[in-house]
Amino acid sequence: MVDLRQLEGKRVVMTGGAANIGRASALLLARHGAKIVIGDVDSTGASETVDLITSEGGTASFVQTDVTDEQAIENLVTSAADELGGLDVGFFNAGLQRSGSVTEFPADEWDALFSVNPRHCFLGAKHLVPHLRESGGSIVFTASLAAIKGGPGMTAYSASKGAIVGFSKALAAELAPDRIRVNTICPGWIDTPFNQPAIDFMGGRESQEDAVRQAVPLGRQGTPEEIAGGVLFLASDASSYMTGQLLVIDGGVA
Repeated sequence: MVDLRQLEGKRVVMTGGAANIGRASALLLARHGAKIVIGDVDSTGASETVDLITSEGGTASFVQTDVTDEQAIENLVTSAADELGGLDVGFFNAGLQRSGSVTEFPADEWDALFSVNPRHCFLGAKHLVPHLRESGGSIVFTASLAAIKGGPGMTAYSASKGAIVGFSKALAAELAPDRIRVNTICPGWIDTPFNQPAIDFMGGRESQEDAVRQAVPLGRQGTPEEIAGGVLFLASDASSYMTGQLLVIDGGVA
C-alpha cells in the first residue's frame, strides 16, 4: 500500500509561514504528516497559519522571529528542536522583495535584501545542521527564477536570490557526508502580494499581467499551492537522491 503521507512523523522548522508560498507549503507539509514550527515576524499571519493547520488536525506552533537577528533564528531552531524532540527538515522561505533601476536603487535597500534573503538562509543552516547531523535530513531554501534569469529593475533582488543558489550548492557538497540534503526551489511569477514592488516597477498590475502572458509559455502566473508541491517533494524522501539542485517552477520560462 502506498503511503500518501510523505512526511509522516517528520519534524520541520520553517521561516516565512505567515502567508503566500510559506502558508501554502506549511499546510501541505502538515497534511502529509509533518509537525511544524513556524518562525515569522508577522505574528498575526503566522498564528492564522497555525490555526489553519490545527483545525485540520495537524500539529503546528509559532515562534516570533526576526530573521535578520541571529539570536532570534537560533532561538527558533532550538525551540523547535526542544518542542518536537529533534528536527528532520528545515525550510528557509522568508524573503524580501524590492525593485528599482540600478542607478536609483538605494544602498540601504540592497543591504536589506541581503540581510533577509541569503543571510537568513546561512543563519538557519548554521544553527540547524547540528540537529540534522544526528540522523540526516533535508534543507530547502526558497530562491527565485530571478536568481537564474534577470530582468529590468531586478538587479538587487536577483543578486540576493542568486547568493542563495551559490550558498546552497556549496552547502550541499559540505553536508553530503552527513546525509543532509540541500536543495533550492526557484518559483517564477507567483500571484501573491509579495511581488507588488516588481508590479509597481512594471507600471501596475495590467502591465505586469501582459508581460507574464508574453514571457511565460503557460501564459499565466502560478499559485502558492503549485510551489508547495515542490517544497513537499524536496523535503520528503521522494527526493532522496537529490542534493545541490534547483527545482525551477516557472511555467516554462527558464
